[in-house]
Amino acid sequence: MFERALVVITVLVACGGSHPGGPARSAYDPEPTVVAGAFPSDRGPDGNSVLLRAPRGLIVVDTGRHPAHQDKLLAFARQAGAPIAAIVNTHWHLDHIGGNRALRSAYPQARVIASEAIIAARSGFLADYRKQLLDEMARRPVDDAQRVAWQREVDVIDDAAASTPDLVIGERSTLELAGLGLSIGVERQAVTAGDVWVYEPSSQVLAAGDLVTLPAPLFDTACPERWRDALARISTIRFRWLVPGHGEPLGRGQFLIYRESFERLLACAASPAPKQQCIDGWVTDAAGLFARAQQPLARSLLSHYIDQTLRAPRAAACQQ
Repeated sequence: MFERALVVITVLVACGGSHPGGPARSAYDPEPTVVAGAFPSDRGPDGNSVLLRAPRGLIVVDTGRHPAHQDKLLAFARQAGAPIAAIVNTHWHLDHIGGNRALRSAYPQARVIASEAIIAARSGFLADYRKQLLDEMARRPVDDAQRVAWQREVDVIDDAAASTPDLVIGERSTLELAGLGLSIGVERQAVTAGDVWVYEPSSQVLAAGDLVTLPAPLFDTACPERWRDALARISTIRFRWLVPGHGEPLGRGQFLIYRESFERLLACAASPAPKQQCIDGWVTDAAGLFARAQQPLARSLLSHYIDQTLRAPRAAACQQ
């Protein structure tokens, strides 16, 4: 997923309607606002970010990848007249932690809440990715735009302080952040070794990170069977809206379609069915969850993942 790309969507979208703007809302209004990421074809993606107003500041769930996405988060905080008090990282993929440094530079008091999975990732997946980036950068001129973008990726990996959690989420619990009560939990060995979700009970909104992604599941670091089980568990949360790591917010009925489509995809991939049949099945089953224009991207992603993940020997994480 790290080398795949998307164009950043520039609008702020609130679950259930358009975002009415910071100053028009009260200092404490927990109704979440989503700063949408996207999948452009010329650079790596930004994941969705969710902003929650709390009595003592803003809570930001995931911080995107690119400076333009981070600028939107900082602009929201300035417009709202509230400091960023906490950053929750749902997982360690760079399109979800890449803005931590910029946000913490602007608001040094902001605490990072996450699982401990990033620590192992730094000596595993991220270390390998960093080496690949350095090898590619060595072949590019210093002023090359792609080289500059890759250097930002290396900087995010190297800045351990920006993404090391101040508070580690190890189990499902109730937590108060900036005066706002939240339910927060972690799923193990699903998309990553530790995937955090955040539930705001007043608005009944669940920020699920990459436990839900559209236009297709992103299996780069996943254990598919444990991901399937995680979806079953989060289905017991009484949410009204679910904000995925990528894609538009889903109502409960839409999430159930996603979960069923996911299970059928895994079953097809485990069968002797032709790969194209499995891809067609996903596109048909989940068609109402993403725009028709995204179908080619969904097909491209699944073609890769069926070969490289779903029909490949299981990663070590799935054996634990």
